[in-house]
Order: sequence, then C-alpha cells, then structure tokens
Amino acid sequence: MTITSIGFVGTGAISEAMVRGLLAEPAFASQVYLSPRNPDTAGRLASEFHAVAVASDNQTVVDRSDIVVLAIRPQIAREVVGDLVFRDGQSVISLVAATERQTLLDWIGADVHLVQAIPLPFVAGRQGVTAIYPPDTSVAALFGVLGSAVQCASRKEYDLLAATSALMSTYFGVMEITTAWLEENGLEKSKAKAYLAPLFESLARRASENSEADFSDLSRAFATKGGLNEQVLTDFETMGGRFALHTALDRVLARIEGQS
Repeated sequence: MTITSIGFVGTGAISEAMVRGLLAEPAFASQVYLSPRNPDTAGRLASEFHAVAVASDNQTVVDRSDIVVLAIRPQIAREVVGDLVFRDGQSVISLVAATERQTLLDWIGADVHLVQAIPLPFVAGRQGVTAIYPPDTSVAALFGVLGSAVQCASRKEYDLLAATSALMSTYFGVMEITTAWLEENGLEKSKAKAYLAPLFESLARRASENSEADFSDLSRAFATKGGLNEQVLTDFETMGGRFALHTALDRVLARIEGQS
C-alpha cells in the first residue's frame, strides 16, 4: 500500500520524523506537502526528498492531500484549523495533544474521517510505536510502516497511553542519575554511558521479544531470590518509588483529560 499524497499542517520535529519514515526506502508516500510555517525544516526536507513540496500556505496543503496530518500545538490549533476548509470524506490524522476528538471535528466543520495519533520521534527510523484512536485499519497500516501501531478502542485507552508516553524523559533521567552515581564513585562518564545504554537497550529488546509475558514475570526472571536486582526493586518500592511514579502519571492524565 502506498499513499498518493499526504500533507502536514505544521512542520515541527514530529512532522519531520514522520516524513523521513514515510519516505525511507521503500517509500510509503508518492507526494508529501509541507506547510511553510517552519521554513528551515520544510526547506531541508524538500532538498533531501524529491517527493516533498513546500506549499504556499496551509490551505494548499489541505487541498492537495489525500491525508492531512494536523501537527500543531494545542494553543494555536483552534485558530489554525478553524481557518481551513476540508473536503467531506477527507482523511485527517490529528497529532494535537490534549484536545478532544469532537472538539477537533467542530473546528474542522466538515464530515472528515478523523483519527488521533501519538507518534514518537523514533518513527523517523521506522522503529516507533504509535497509539491511534479510534481504531482504523488504514491509519494503523501507515503507522505500522513507521514501526507499529496500537489501536485504542476508547478515548480512555488513548489518554492512558498518552500519559505513559510522558515517561520518555524519565527513562533518560534514570540513566543520567545512574551515570552521575557511577562518576561520583570513580568511573569515567564515557564508560558509564558505554555500559548503561546497551544494558537498557537489551532489556527493552527482551520485553519486545517476550510480548506475551507480563512485565512482572520478566522482573522476577531478572531478580534472583535474595539477590542484588531484587534488593534494588524492593528499595525502589518501599522508599516511595512506586508512589512517586503513580502520582506523576495521575497528574499527567489529569492534564490530558483537562482536569488541571
């Protein structure tokens, strides 16, 4: 399956990542239209890929695209989307964070086929996982090319996965805290990074390869009774780690659902 044309209203980091993933060989799109708002990013992509064209304005992106991706900040989404004219039946993928689907449809004002998605930067290398709502075979296939897709049956499922995507910085934060501890105890930073990054990568790969196993099963598999891994996990939980993580996720979910 190849998309005839896909357009991006908003040309930030995620748009760039999607374009790079879609146009990697074998390309998944024949033509890509970019809005001119970010001329540096749009120009760079147009110079690298013959299939990329920078449109004169956002309406031209909508007019020329079979699929329109709304990749704009929620603070300006109403203003930008409200000024555009969409075709009935047109496919629209919204990356606008913390915005209800019905609200987006009201702004669009046409009978479009709207799917919300949360692509991550890794889609540039076709390695990312993307949550989408509502379930849609065609959109899932698109993000399947860019890695994999999880089709959410409800807005609640979608919001929950959106909340957990906020763990990315914390993931690297744990690595940085551990690196600092190693440095404090006399290990060179370069050696700490050379050890920790492959360690975490291997653990993530093991989880992906054992998709049917619960994470608790994998945790036990790596924790010898009375051993060091079990000790660290026990300390993490008894010293408030679980509570802190749950509290942080609760607060993120509340923001996503508009409660704070």
